[in-house]
Amino acid sequence: MSSSTRTARTDKAGTKLTIPIAALALVIAVAVQFIGQAKIDVGIGAIIIFPMVWGLILGLLVSVQKFKPLGLDLQRVAAALVGVAVLLLVARLAFNIGPSLPTLLKAGPALLLQEVGHLLGTIVLALPLAVLLRMGKATVGATFSLDREPSFAMVSEKYGPDSDQYRGVLAMYVFGTLFGAVFITLLTSLVANWKIFDPLALAMGAGVGSGSMMAASAASIVAAYPADQEAILGMAAVSNLITTVLGVYVGIYIALPLADRFYKALTRKQTARENAVVAAGAGQPRSAADIDREAAQAEENRLFRERVAESSAAMRLPLWLSLSVLTVLGIGTASVAAKGFSLSIVAGYGIMLALVLLSIALAKLTKKISAIVFITTIGAYISSPWFFAAEPLTAAIKTVDFLSIATVMLTLAGLSLGKDIPLLKNIGWKIIPVGLLAITASFLLSTVIAEFALGLWH
Repeated sequence: MSSSTRTARTDKAGTKLTIPIAALALVIAVAVQFIGQAKIDVGIGAIIIFPMVWGLILGLLVSVQKFKPLGLDLQRVAAALVGVAVLLLVARLAFNIGPSLPTLLKAGPALLLQEVGHLLGTIVLALPLAVLLRMGKATVGATFSLDREPSFAMVSEKYGPDSDQYRGVLAMYVFGTLFGAVFITLLTSLVANWKIFDPLALAMGAGVGSGSMMAASAASIVAAYPADQEAILGMAAVSNLITTVLGVYVGIYIALPLADRFYKALTRKQTARENAVVAAGAGQPRSAADIDREAAQAEENRLFRERVAESSAAMRLPLWLSLSVLTVLGIGTASVAAKGFSLSIVAGYGIMLALVLLSIALAKLTKKISAIVFITTIGAYISSPWFFAAEPLTAAIKTVDFLSIATVMLTLAGLSLGKDIPLLKNIGWKIIPVGLLAITASFLLSTVIAEFALGLWH
């Protein structure tokens, strides 16, 4: 069977499975939206758990349960919908940037300087821990960046898709998808409630390069500083965009080479010892146990590559279907958040859909600029004080709670994660402390740098 035939059948199967997975996601998203947020006092601060985190957890539980297994194709459909839901989330956040442009301009160099925190936080702190835990060459892929999807392309091009470095990227990606939003919600909620950082510095720190983690982090900051909601969301969105846009160039030319050199420097003695052992054993006959062990390792590597290929196989859905389903899910969840249905919510989604479709068309036309860049740029302009229709457009968009979109997105992400559990198990427990430290270091270091940069600029 040709690859085009397989793709066509996969797409057709995905279309049929979209309604069942959408219905399941709607039930979960609406249910967790009704549950609302939970505030937990931990002595040194308060931690707020939002509906979107409940949605991720509940979606994951449904995805991994064995009573009535969620099929692999259903999980792939959920993953495909997440990719489009990110565009709607960016469209909603773009309308927070426009009104906040004066504040963003005042931030000045702070927005660029804090990116140093995202770059160095993972490499300087998380990489040595991974070396200490003996993660091997997977250390480089796991700790050079938190920029999520672009990391795959960078590492695959430099080291190959079967390399240990690529395996490290995959482990960090799965870890971030499973626990990133939950952990950064708890971390940001705790730090924000200390009241020692400027809320704009915290918002800059939230832009770690992941849409879901940025939304979760920004929500915690808004909960601590509700009066600054517009500025916080706008700043977080711009910071995340800068991290995403610059992340590819910084990753290729700075972060990845720096991580590779740092790893080699830290493991130079260890590598020398291993080479000495190999040299000493060269030419000596291998025992049957050695041969069996090598064969078992080769088989394990083969099975791992098969699992990677199976779990990462994308399900393609028609754009009209994805946007239609997400609009229904979004309007339903936003109505619960607003405690009632209104035509303004429908109008808000209509504006976001138009923005997404226009941006996708422009991205296809240019072929070099991503749709996310167009969505953010156009959305920021038409909601800015310099656009004649900014006021009515922004008024309609504001009726759509941005957290309700994040709830839909993370619920679908949770439903898609069951297929990735074996990959995380294969990497082992070491990625957990490394991942936690990478996220913590990236957020805190960039926040501290932004705090000082804001002070100097003002």
